[in-house]
Amino acid sequence: MQLAVGARSDVGMVRSGNEDNFFAEADELRGVFIVADGMGGHAAGEVASEMAVQIVARHLLPLEHIRDSNADETMTVALRDANRAIYERMLAEVDKQGMGTTASVIIVSGGQYLIGQVGDSRVYVLRDGALRQITKDHSYVQEQVDAGLLTPEQARYHPYSNVITRCVGANESVDVDLFRGEVMPGDVYLVASDGLTGMVDDRRLQQILLARSSPGRIVDALIAEANGRGGLDNITAIVVQVGSTDTALSPAEATVP
Repeated sequence: MQLAVGARSDVGMVRSGNEDNFFAEADELRGVFIVADGMGGHAAGEVASEMAVQIVARHLLPLEHIRDSNADETMTVALRDANRAIYERMLAEVDKQGMGTTASVIIVSGGQYLIGQVGDSRVYVLRDGALRQITKDHSYVQEQVDAGLLTPEQARYHPYSNVITRCVGANESVDVDLFRGEVMPGDVYLVASDGLTGMVDDRRLQQILLARSSPGRIVDALIAEANGRGGLDNITAIVVQVGSTDTALSPAEATVP
């Protein structure tokens, strides 16, 4: 596969510390990309997100293909192991009470993607000029939208828009949502924390992702846009441009700052 990758995390304009963490690695066989947005205060949130990224990456990096059902199990086990480790640390350390993290994870391999999702960080795909959110938020406002009580636009500006209903590490166990799909040449994937998606609407995300530029420059533009709109939270974005899904091609170009 030919994958061009850009990734960066920014503290934003308001917060004093960064509780986001990310992982991005690509080669000719597959790409593994993770965004985790921690919670529980600066002393705990950044610990939770870092633990999630490290544990999930350790599980997933040995995967060279994702076409069989064993990959689904590996993804689920990776996130549940991270959940258990964070939960046990929260119980053991007084200053880690309330610790948890979101986790949006995507593996791209062999012309397919596999996504594991917990929380309200997101994975999008830009295909043929159209932007689509693949993941579904585990949040209070999303539940209200599903129930027909709020429109997506109302949910965006709701005072409880940052309240999530599921995260990694807050409870002894966690349910993991899985998503599968085909990868097409020309696809652009965005993995982002809500510090980006909460500040920049989907139409503007689409405009920036359509730019004929390197993924690193697009990531910089996304973060600048979020900061320009107030930068109220930490901002993390990974952009993956798919040049080809042919695994016989040369190793992926990775431009991860």
